[in-house]
Amino acid sequence: MNQVESTRQINDSIHSWVKPNSRVLDLGCGDGTLLAQLQKDLDIRGYGLEIDPDSINQCLAKGVNVVEQDLNKGMANFADDSFDTVIMTQALQAMRFPHLVLDEMLRIGTQCVITFPNFGHWKARAYLTLRGRMPVTKQLTYQWYDTPNIHFFTYSDFEALCRERNIKILRKQFVGEHLLDRQLKNLWPNLFAETAVYHLSK
Repeated sequence: MNQVESTRQINDSIHSWVKPNSRVLDLGCGDGTLLAQLQKDLDIRGYGLEIDPDSINQCLAKGVNVVEQDLNKGMANFADDSFDTVIMTQALQAMRFPHLVLDEMLRIGTQCVITFPNFGHWKARAYLTLRGRMPVTKQLTYQWYDTPNIHFFTYSDFEALCRERNIKILRKQFVGEHLLDRQLKNLWPNLFAETAVYHLSK
């Protein structure tokens, strides 16, 4: 399985967890690909929040409703339960206060979907152990000095946070690219899952 197939698997999970004709907010929506697909397949009413001007232009070209907003400054402009589902893919680790963003997601939405890289994956551990340097992999492509990832957490850390904040885990899926990861990711997710996908509610 390559990165494209992994992304497709993650997006398939998100598709199966989002209800047709529902209201969806995508935080850090990037170029709008996911929202555009959800609009096409499920006839959702979707909005994206994004800060990068080029990504915003790509969203508009795809017909995706997008608002320029810095998520680190909060989401007070959205009322409670404004959306059925709030999505954040591969961005929670880049937030200044991930726990507060998670609280806001579940204030704004009835449910939320989160995906993040599992920093406890065996490759990241081996890289640090054997080379003595912060890992650079296909999943973690940045150097330590220019990475947007400011919080390094694992699958176990995330589940502990959910317990502390009384967040219900409705579903979860673990994704691995290589054969060994795919065979063992459900048995030992903290070691073999490269990406974690969670469906949460209050």
